[in-house]
Amino acid sequence: MKTAPSPDPTLPFSPAAERNSGPVLHALAPLLPAHARVLEVASGTGQHAAFFAAQQPGWQWQPTEAETTALPAIAARCASLPGVLPPQVLNVLAQPWPFAAGSFDAVYVANLLHIAPWPATLALMTGAAAVLKAGCVLVVYGPFVVDGQPLAPSNAAFDADLRQRNPLWGLRALHSVQQQALQAGLRHEHTLQMPANNLLLVFRAA
Repeated sequence: MKTAPSPDPTLPFSPAAERNSGPVLHALAPLLPAHARVLEVASGTGQHAAFFAAQQPGWQWQPTEAETTALPAIAARCASLPGVLPPQVLNVLAQPWPFAAGSFDAVYVANLLHIAPWPATLALMTGAAAVLKAGCVLVVYGPFVVDGQPLAPSNAAFDADLRQRNPLWGLRALHSVQQQALQAGLRHEHTLQMPANNLLLVFRAA
């Protein structure tokens, strides 16, 4: 398997992103065509952008972050990958998003909803529905609360820690996320179980 370049060992680094890159790509690849334009919301360190672009050169990847200060590190990590566009600022709450309607084959976001206020969930769904081509997918990765299923101890501890750090944060209920998606015009297609008690949610645009 190819590995993404690491041009500078001083760049921000997420051990979780390093661990989950392979499993997420394995789940994501069947959902996208060989040549696809993908918008990544909240790219963080840029590790997913770099890894996915190295593995799938037919994908054109658009990384984003809410703060301009995060963009240089993403750009540096992905500098040698022609399939990664220059990162752009995107605040999901600022509607409309700064991208043309129907211009992406997929929107991808990992580990955002639990570290954002609840209105960001509907904003994500609304923005994604606007920029997705008809019939294309929004893919959301992270931990969620599923009705009728006890939280794994690690997720319960994580949720408690998040809420202590910020009362507006916390793991989101899957059914509530699905309702917000439906309100925005996205249909929940399926949910995949992922390692470390995470889920990958697939929503499809009308």
